[in-house]
Amino acid sequence: MVDKDGFRSNIAIVISDGRGKVLLAKRIGQQAWQFPQGGVDKNESCEQALFRELYEEVGLKASDVKIVQRSRKWLRYRIPSSMQRKYSKPLCIGQKQKWFFLELISDVAKIHFDATGAPEFDGWEWVNFWYPVSAVVSFKRNVYRQALHEFAESNMRFESPLKGS
Repeated sequence: MVDKDGFRSNIAIVISDGRGKVLLAKRIGQQAWQFPQGGVDKNESCEQALFRELYEEVGLKASDVKIVQRSRKWLRYRIPSSMQRKYSKPLCIGQKQKWFFLELISDVAKIHFDATGAPEFDGWEWVNFWYPVSAVVSFKRNVYRQALHEFAESNMRFESPLKGS
């Protein structure tokens, strides 16, 4: 769903191991890394989208995780003009995302990318909490920084090593 300003409603998922690491996934066939994310369908709540995307993208069910925190507001990023699908109507110029910080409470072996017929990822690894800000594609860095700062506010073990980053 694209809003009147051209932003598609989306959820983003940060999965923690409960010990300071987060799951970063590798886009299929690429050297591009990101947190799982996905669109919010019409008549679907953000939480419903979270659990649908969690299963579709990483094979986890609601019972495999606990929600630790949600972002207070929608966080937005713009898609570079060269990457926008100019002929789609309505034109999507970016994403507005509700972010969810989850903790994996089941066995890590449950993570898999073949839950659906069209996997988006082909690899993953546990990384330091702040690493994804520098690893993600440049146009998403600010929204990653905003979300991780918000999640770090309530969990001091993730305090930024650099003031103001």
